Amino acid sequence: MVILYAEFLWLLRRWSRQVHQHPTGLRHYGLGWTYNNRIELINGLNIGFLLVWLLFIVEAIFGWVTFKNPTASIGRIILEGLLVSLGIGFAEELFFRGWILDELKKDYSPTAAIWGNTLLYASLHFLKPLTEIIRTFPQFPALILLGLTFSWAKQSNRGRLGMSIGLHGGLVWGYYVIQVGQLITYTNTVSPLITGVDKNPLAGVMGLLFLSILGFWSFSKMNSRMKK
Repeated sequence: MVILYAEFLWLLRRWSRQVHQHPTGLRHYGLGWTYNNRIELINGLNIGFLLVWLLFIVEAIFGWVTFKNPTASIGRIILEGLLVSLGIGFAEELFFRGWILDELKKDYSPTAAIWGNTLLYASLHFLKPLTEIIRTFPQFPALILLGLTFSWAKQSNRGRLGMSIGLHGGLVWGYYVIQVGQLITYTNTVSPLITGVDKNPLAGVMGLLFLSILGFWSFSKMNSRMKK
């Protein structure tokens, strides 16, 4: 996979420069090691990570989950999760919010491009047998919210991908630490539709609620920037 993605980066850079004549290469898609991008990446990581933990803390207050003491390997899991989450955030955001969104904007309005990009993102992440699609359907609206949130985050930061990568990575990081670290136990005192089908917070009401809050914040930031 790493080799394939390296090939994609090489091809994308050539596509940007030779097909669309963008001299900046990958920077055209929002990727760049600038000060603003670095700060937005760090902020996004913190926001995404803390949001996941806040979700499970609220569920613990309601008695739907209980926290367990971390094991001695928690430090390794945290670092491992950070590296994995950055890789996922970088790969998916450059592909969807970088390249695909840019291509759609060449033929459609910004709003239509964002929605088209979001539906493609959600659909590709929801490919499974029909019975599983029906059983885990609450996950699809959550994927829509994620796609919109990451797109709005890019728009609100002048087309830079730092915040989008950070938010995406932070959400993955927080969930990775909790799941791989085995830090929670579900009490099964409430329907999985509330906490998440198959213990996946994206497929539950609480996950949708917290993602809606994140999405509202991202949308508000984009709107305030456009009004300036």
